Amino acid sequence: MTSKKLLALFTPAAIVVAIDQWTKYIVRTSPELHRLEIIEGWLSFYYTQNDGMAMGIDIFSTPVISTISIIATIGILSYLLYTIKKAPIGYLIFMGLVIGGALGNITDRLIMGYIEGYGGLLDGHVVDFIFFNLELFDRTVFPYIFNVADVAISTSIISLLVFQKKLMPHEEKEETIEESTSKDSIPVDSETENTKTE
Repeated sequence: MTSKKLLALFTPAAIVVAIDQWTKYIVRTSPELHRLEIIEGWLSFYYTQNDGMAMGIDIFSTPVISTISIIATIGILSYLLYTIKKAPIGYLIFMGLVIGGALGNITDRLIMGYIEGYGGLLDGHVVDFIFFNLELFDRTVFPYIFNVADVAISTSIISLLVFQKKLMPHEEKEETIEESTSKDSIPVDSETENTKTE
């Protein structure tokens, strides 16, 4: 059973990393994709590199953010492996997507500095290119540019919140089991039993 759960965790993670890095490579190396409208007024490619955190937050330097990301991912993965025996398959699949998304962005932070020639390990900027350019009342509805890794993380977290009763791990109700067992094993007074049979 544990092997199936490990597959449920690591297979989605590997798929997300592969798709994320492939799409980033294609967009990064194809100038015609740097500014491309996919669905007019709704969706476009807008190539950029983010040296900060999600949604453009840059209160820390890039190496610090990279280090925090790595430590956080290791912590989450360690917890998942520690509690994997009682974790439902569905929960592990979605958490695998989260891990995959985190690893996809961490990969950028580890290698993009070398590839682009502006820094070393942990100096890399995360490649973003998906942009919802829908505007309402002359304002962009979602003004942030993101990537496949971000989609995997966001979708998973939202799904876990919406379907938490079905997907999130729950402690076994040992007390209920013990109560039902004790009720079944209540000793019957022999004199009372004899009186009933007479």
